[in-house]
Amino acid sequence: MTVHAVSLWLLVAAFFGAGVFNAIGTPGTQSDFARWGYPRWWNRLTGGLEMIVAVLIALPGSRDVGLVLGAVIVVAAVLTVLRHRDFSHLLPLSVFGVLLAVMATLS
Repeated sequence: MTVHAVSLWLLVAAFFGAGVFNAIGTPGTQSDFARWGYPRWWNRLTGGLEMIVAVLIALPGSRDVGLVLGAVIVVAAVLTVLRHRDFSHLLPLSVFGVLLAVMATLS
């Protein structure tokens, strides 16, 4: 398998997994979103968007749109955790950022 294919499917799995996790909304996830000042339903919206991004990236015809939407979501998340000094979330977000950057340069 090529670096492109591995990066692609890792990114799809990461966005889909994060989307499911956020949409389910464990008590910890819900408290994070509330602490950051988002409405109670925001985790479901975020999760839904992340799952849509996974599908868009998986399909060649919509991959560029998925990469852009995914980058917007990751940048918003980074800004949120930086604003609230919740640095424990930066490592997973950096993984998303690296995978997005690899896909953007290989696509």
